[in-house]
Amino acid sequence: MKRSPSAPYPPAGGTPGRTDLGRRLASRREALGLSREELGRRCGADGNYIAYLEEHAASPAAGTLVRVADVLGVTVDDLTGASAGRVQGRAPARHDTALAALDEEECRMLLGTHGVGRIAVFTPEGPAVLPVNYMVVAGTAIAFRTAAETLAARAAGTEIAFEIDNIDDVTAGGWSVLAVGELQAVTDPQEIRHLTTTARSHPWAGGPRTHWMKLAPLRLTGRRVVHAS
Repeated sequence: MKRSPSAPYPPAGGTPGRTDLGRRLASRREALGLSREELGRRCGADGNYIAYLEEHAASPAAGTLVRVADVLGVTVDDLTGASAGRVQGRAPARHDTALAALDEEECRMLLGTHGVGRIAVFTPEGPAVLPVNYMVVAGTAIAFRTAAETLAARAAGTEIAFEIDNIDDVTAGGWSVLAVGELQAVTDPQEIRHLTTTARSHPWAGGPRTHWMKLAPLRLTGRRVVHAS
């Protein structure tokens, strides 16, 4: 699969024009802050090949898709769009299943593979779980933007939980990471400028969401579904 950076990729099997695969690949790569060259190095290709996959109606080999998806922290179905309309978590359970605890280093690594997570906060009406677009800063600190009068903003100074997970219906497996700590409003102008400059995208919810919040986890734990065979 690997070619020299100057070698052209033949049109056979791929015509010009970005496909759903190309759009998903590019969007996920950019969300993780990876260049085409860096993604290529990690999955055993080169930048030209990644550009080809993103910009042409290519038909990459199954092994190529597996390696690219693994580096991007998604499944092949996620990458190709096959899982877009599928309800997750309905695969039958396997009999050889167990839960294994993740160490803190793996939890930190997995935090960097996602861009959307959920925060759990207490409100006068009871607990609430809210999805947020987030980024990891200063090691394991979790930062996200919201509007000034939202439930998330009003939770500043309270203990909250933040969670991400991944479900793989093909293997009836998955993992989850949970961070718990005090939510803080970011007020330092220099830190706000830094967060705004380094953010890779705007919140999906849209609107004027310029109020930065940050969670420095006091507890960071995770679990993975494992199989004996």
